[in-house]
Amino acid sequence: MSKSSSLNPCDLCASRKFSMFSELTDEQACNISDNKNMISHRKGQMLYYEGAKPLGVFCVNSGVIKVFKTASNGKEQIIHLEKKGGLLGYSALLGEENYTNSAMVIEDAKICFIPKEPFLKTLISSGPFFKRLTKALSHEIGVMEEKLVDASQKSIRERLAYLLLQLANSYGLDGGDQQQIDLVLSREEIASLIGTATESVIRLLSEFKKDKLIELKGKKIVILDKKGLIKLSDFYA
Repeated sequence: MSKSSSLNPCDLCASRKFSMFSELTDEQACNISDNKNMISHRKGQMLYYEGAKPLGVFCVNSGVIKVFKTASNGKEQIIHLEKKGGLLGYSALLGEENYTNSAMVIEDAKICFIPKEPFLKTLISSGPFFKRLTKALSHEIGVMEEKLVDASQKSIRERLAYLLLQLANSYGLDGGDQQQIDLVLSREEIASLIGTATESVIRLLSEFKKDKLIELKGKKIVILDKKGLIKLSDFYA
């Protein structure tokens, strides 16, 4: 069940420094605050569906969101994960197209919805914000190109090792030589992120554990040998 609240001004938002809105002036931040609506979402709730028309953008205040596409056979392909400070839905809004993917909450989240008009007004009035958004769009294209290359040239083992390093970098807890990934993903979701079968992920995680690269603590993964994973993930080494 979602719970709506408007009591979270942008100038007091702890996640703003991680977001594209970090360089807005006080006046521009107030324009966003006056028009947005913050909603608390539970794990499993949808933010938007592929094919729907965008009416605004979503800024992640807390929690984790998975962005994914669904194939004709119903199989899910996760494109990327968004955490606090992330902005969702802006590419479809700017392109005046329907969503080309869907977004679901995978860790309880607070999401600010910003309607189209105040978002575009802020975009036009802020050069730094416009530049940052353009840079983000260019980065997305680069990431997609990299994933295409990885899918065709890297083995599943290498892709999994690289994914674990990415997750540790984004969601890892500081634990010295060991680093726990503070995010619970199902084996199916991990498989979707690297484009393989769930059975392959289960087998490889077991092998990584046997090789003392990782440790499994319930549903969470602990990185034991980061250098080993780096070496394993480097296709060109």
